[in-house]
Amino acid sequence: MEGDFIKINEWLTPLSWIYGMAVGLRNQCFELGILKSRSFDTPVISVGNITVGGAGKTPHVEYLIRLLQDKVKVAVLSRGYKRKSRGFLLADDETPVEQIGDEPFQMKQKFENVYVAVDRDRCRGIEMLTQNETTKDTDVILLDDAFQHRYVKPGVNILLIDYHRLIIYDKLLPAGRLREKKEEKSRADVVIITKCPNDLKAIDYRVLTKAMNLYPYQDLFFTTLEYCNLRQLFGDNVLQLDALADKNILLLTGIASPKQMEVDLKPKCKTINSMAYPDHHRYSKVDVRKINEAFCNLQAPKIIVTTEKDATRLQATEGLSEEVKENLYILPIRIKFMLDQEETFNEKILSYVRKNSRNSILVKGKDEHKPQNSNNTGNRPRTISFRNH
Repeated sequence: MEGDFIKINEWLTPLSWIYGMAVGLRNQCFELGILKSRSFDTPVISVGNITVGGAGKTPHVEYLIRLLQDKVKVAVLSRGYKRKSRGFLLADDETPVEQIGDEPFQMKQKFENVYVAVDRDRCRGIEMLTQNETTKDTDVILLDDAFQHRYVKPGVNILLIDYHRLIIYDKLLPAGRLREKKEEKSRADVVIITKCPNDLKAIDYRVLTKAMNLYPYQDLFFTTLEYCNLRQLFGDNVLQLDALADKNILLLTGIASPKQMEVDLKPKCKTINSMAYPDHHRYSKVDVRKINEAFCNLQAPKIIVTTEKDATRLQATEGLSEEVKENLYILPIRIKFMLDQEETFNEKILSYVRKNSRNSILVKGKDEHKPQNSNNTGNRPRTISFRNH
């Protein structure tokens, strides 16, 4: 059921009022122009959420990478949460996870030809990517988790909302998990309800669409999670999903919302036991000892399943037993658009990049059909939005 993972701490509601006033004042300063938002010539697509963690930002950014990487030069700019470095940092093949954070590290490992950079100051990060000699061929920049970073005005602002934590039922921090009021969803050009169950009915879509109460300039999409074949973290073995049917699973996660993963895996295995740690958790020696013991006590046949994000940290964790290493598998996830919306979404993104990037295959392919002496004035890069002002 939608909103079924929401827990409200009613006794903290007075603190939420104070927090809401502070956040509201900041947003008002941007609306009045007291605080300035900057637009950039290079196309910028922001992916973020209003709630604290767990809406599926990374798999949606990865979807955009797959959509664009063969057509344009893509750069991903992230804050690099909990990294041990400061300022702007461009990742290369040798950059350790501690220097850029687990999610940027994951994307760099998966997409070698994509620029991945981190900077808390997104405006400076965009400037560095577009002016640096190494990365100045960047055609489009994907901002990871930047809905609240209003100093940048993206050309496309994508807001993700977890189906199980719908913002219409949630409250502001610290009583709930909202970073800002749900009305701020009006800043989004595209709203995606993520982690939807596969068995949603037509009436469910209609109810959700009405409940979101979006403006005419906003587009609403629905996505669900797709699980890929499991990969051995400390080896080369690959397991099909149906190989879990007779196994007892120890699910090891350090992510914001592991509940959906538990729900999805439960019918695919014999039993499932969960060891859930906080988001971006760094596994300590005590944690490693507990993991080793928990897996040792699990009845065979057994397997440990973890996320791609956790794998970036576990790979460098010392003390894991040989039994754990041998049976530790990564479960990759991808997002899938529902209601046959994939083509519509893709075209919106590609159209935006096509109109704003002069170095892309998309533009070159289109321009080949134009007269040589065309007086078209649309050749200047510009930042536009789907929003009709």
